[in-house]
Amino acid sequence: MKLQFDKNLEYQHQAIASIVDLFRGQTPMQTNFTVTPYNGQIGLYDSTNGIGNRLELDEDEILENLQAIQLRNGLAQTKSLKAGKYDFDIDMETGTGKTYVYLRTILELHKNYGFSKFIIVVPSIAIKEGVYKSLQITKDHFNDLFDNTIYNYFVYDSGKLEQVRSFAVSDNIEIMVINIDAFRRSFTDPTKENKANIIHRPNDRLNGMKPIELIQETRPFVIIDEPQSVDTTPKSKEAIKSLNPLCTLRYSATHVEKHNLVYKLDAVDSYNLELVKQIEVAGFATKDYHNNAYLKLLSVNNKKSPITARIEMDVKNNKGEVKRTAVTVKRGDDLYDKSKGRDVYEGYIISEIYCEEGNEYVAFTSKPDILRIGKPIGDVDELAIKEQQIRKTIEEHLDKELILNKQGIKVLSLFFIDRVANYRYYDEDGNPQKGVYAKLFEKHYSNLIKQPKYNTLFKDIDLDTAAEDVHNGYFSTDKKGAKSTDKDTVLKDTSGSTLGDEDAYNLIMKDKEKLLSFDTKLRFIFSHSALREGWDNPNVFQICTLNETRSEVKKRQEIGRGLRLSVNQDGERQHGFAINTLTVMANESYEDFADALQKEYETESGIRFGIVETHLFANIPVKQEDGSVKYLGQEASETIFKEFLDNGYIDEAGKVQDKLKTAIKENKLKIPEEFEPVKAEITVLARKVCSSLNIKNNSDKKTIKLNKQVYLDPEFKDLWDRVKYKTTYSVDFDSEKLIDECCKEMQTSLSVSSAKLIYTKAGLDISAGGVVAEESDRYAVSLDNLQENIPDIIAYLQNETNLTRKTIVEILIRNNTIKLFKKNPQRYMEKVVQIISAKMRHMIVDGIKYTKIGDDEYYAQELFETEELTGYLSKNMIESKKSVYEYVVYDSANEESFATSFENNKNIKLYAKLPNWFTIATPLGTYNPDWVVLIEIDGKDKLYFVLETKADIMFDALRPLESAKIKCGRKHFEALGNEVAFDDIDSFEEFIEEQVVL
Repeated sequence: MKLQFDKNLEYQHQAIASIVDLFRGQTPMQTNFTVTPYNGQIGLYDSTNGIGNRLELDEDEILENLQAIQLRNGLAQTKSLKAGKYDFDIDMETGTGKTYVYLRTILELHKNYGFSKFIIVVPSIAIKEGVYKSLQITKDHFNDLFDNTIYNYFVYDSGKLEQVRSFAVSDNIEIMVINIDAFRRSFTDPTKENKANIIHRPNDRLNGMKPIELIQETRPFVIIDEPQSVDTTPKSKEAIKSLNPLCTLRYSATHVEKHNLVYKLDAVDSYNLELVKQIEVAGFATKDYHNNAYLKLLSVNNKKSPITARIEMDVKNNKGEVKRTAVTVKRGDDLYDKSKGRDVYEGYIISEIYCEEGNEYVAFTSKPDILRIGKPIGDVDELAIKEQQIRKTIEEHLDKELILNKQGIKVLSLFFIDRVANYRYYDEDGNPQKGVYAKLFEKHYSNLIKQPKYNTLFKDIDLDTAAEDVHNGYFSTDKKGAKSTDKDTVLKDTSGSTLGDEDAYNLIMKDKEKLLSFDTKLRFIFSHSALREGWDNPNVFQICTLNETRSEVKKRQEIGRGLRLSVNQDGERQHGFAINTLTVMANESYEDFADALQKEYETESGIRFGIVETHLFANIPVKQEDGSVKYLGQEASETIFKEFLDNGYIDEAGKVQDKLKTAIKENKLKIPEEFEPVKAEITVLARKVCSSLNIKNNSDKKTIKLNKQVYLDPEFKDLWDRVKYKTTYSVDFDSEKLIDECCKEMQTSLSVSSAKLIYTKAGLDISAGGVVAEESDRYAVSLDNLQENIPDIIAYLQNETNLTRKTIVEILIRNNTIKLFKKNPQRYMEKVVQIISAKMRHMIVDGIKYTKIGDDEYYAQELFETEELTGYLSKNMIESKKSVYEYVVYDSANEESFATSFENNKNIKLYAKLPNWFTIATPLGTYNPDWVVLIEIDGKDKLYFVLETKADIMFDALRPLESAKIKCGRKHFEALGNEVAFDDIDSFEEFIEEQVVL
């Protein structure tokens, strides 16, 4: 296979032109310098001419070019440039071809201006090999594009310094690829010269010159690939400066230090233009597992006194349920108290919060546990989660093969593992053995491929041995000696940047095309190295991260390994989300993954989700009378920004308000009159910032006026007089009956499942409004045989229900379900509390008796005038002719439907949505019914109703508390005895058909 490259991608043309146009006004120019002997060197040699870059433009001319490019690309304007400080940033999302872009930029710069010396600085061996591979596979492509222009490239090797001389003296294009570590160490002290990189030492083969001096005289263009990993330290900055660059170009998706931005293709644009794969996250997160003292250190803070830490732990909420919550703690805090009295946290008292960067931890007074950032304790066994991740990755892989194989697209899956030995290790005799991950992989692969739906994938394959051929691990190796054999080879953990990675990375990078071919059986790749830049393959469709801890690796690094669009067997790039979907198998919920991903985009890429910036509209093209095109410009953009601010579309910081989304949706966007000709373009940019227009409709509040025609109607007064009175209540309670009822309910309905993993899968929609996850799959995997701490159930139930110890013991002895307690103690106790509380509520409700207080205690009709009602026109209001207010404010789509039906049905004479101040006292808190309605049949018969309208009136579908309150409400209106019927309904049609019978 030979990878094909598309020369006509518009976004790549824009990125290349953004650099080439910086030097408009420069004429093709070469300048000579002489390679002279090092001062003091004795001996003779032949002097040779060398070729270097020369810049004719001054800083003002380059600044003018820069500002024109920034205007064209819709970027903030650079105000000034310093002579010789020509640092430019190119922001391109991972997977969009930034390596191709800067290699082609090199050739365009030479074609336009004659610049010929270029150095590409990389942070790691991975990227060094990746760039070198790109230079090799694009050679024929660039030869066709640039008429076989001669260009030479090499990877700097301190043992081949003749390449540096050739770089200096050649009059062709010269491209050097060099790792920052090869020239970062430089010493001026002669006694320490042997510790400096060879590039900084005098060399006899170069007539006593230092290699760096030859490079300096060429005035090279320095291209930094992934600058956030290259030049963020003082030593690295000094090293880059030592190259004496004419200009420095930094290409990355995550610029840490900002320079002069000339082009930006961020994650949002890449996703909208379908230049990268669609992202899908499948996550496993524990649920109903709160039986141990779960703790996870999130952060520490020593900026204020006292020093604090944020810890995630299991906390009991007001309903008695245990929920995983982040709490802030300081020295001396007792986590038993923080958990609201959960016994498993007894003894966890904070003794120390240590804040040294990279070594943060929290220690406890009487517990040996040391809590470190991102490393939870007391959670479900990590291997149980990883096993499900492996199985689901295989399943996703096979499902994609069913679709993509027939299109000539080979599917690859990539596993990043925590320790090499978990995949492969060596026994005492040096024989390779399968680690736990390899065994789990083969177990689940062998099981899955035997499913009937995958038969077409394995027609001529022995299913019993297939698993061994499809997976392999690429790791660095240590050799014990020069004569070492395979038995002497020991796998080691590596970081992705050391020399030990050289062999592994060479194999991965050089076999890229081979891996893409169906002729190679390998489809599942395991690697240890941390997720660094440079690791990718276009046909990676699944990425599974088997880390020991959650969120240890940045999400962008995870997805970056598989974002590139896939290729078929002819090496042709495939387009469209229907084919290109990357599934990330995370060991956390997709909601957490999506949230973390969005935060990384915001902090690392400078993407400001939902923010209108002052320069947003500056690059809108405006056609002039003579047919030429000019850009709207920064000043005009600021004028539109101010108009948006004045109209309430944005706040002072540019944050989008719901009013802007509404205006766009209703095509009512207001802009200054002089910009009407480009209103469509302004709307497009505003819509992009607003994302997918999932309108929240939080527009300006409106105070709603009384509908005097209804309010003053004698029939409304008559209706109100029937419902306005207040009541008091009393309760009769039988403890023995409560015990019996609880036992019956526990025997019939109590079921406790083991702790389980919840698998969720969702597509991620990345837009300017944020990262949104849409769930597409969810199921559970049970966890058995877990060792648990047994809590004090009697004390727990006593605290939760306020019943006596005797009553609780009676309930536990009689119900015969105590065996379920061991299965999942915390879940059992929570379920028992729910049953007891529900039965207590029912008994309270069943035994309640309401009494009208008297004729003087009531809700006066005048309260409709004095109590203000507000709503949101675009969200929760409909105009009304029959209600006591001019608009009905509804709380749900269901209430909106009922209000519309009340308005449209001729038998409804008048009605009112009962205000929040109309409440009925109950033992369970106040209750507020929904509607009061007057039905008139044939102008004669009148029916008076108080209605509770729910989407589903089945009590099982309602919260138990709400159901009990509705029962109390019914008894309240029965006590009034004013011919008012209380009804709870979920269908207007059924209600009206039952009540209006002609």
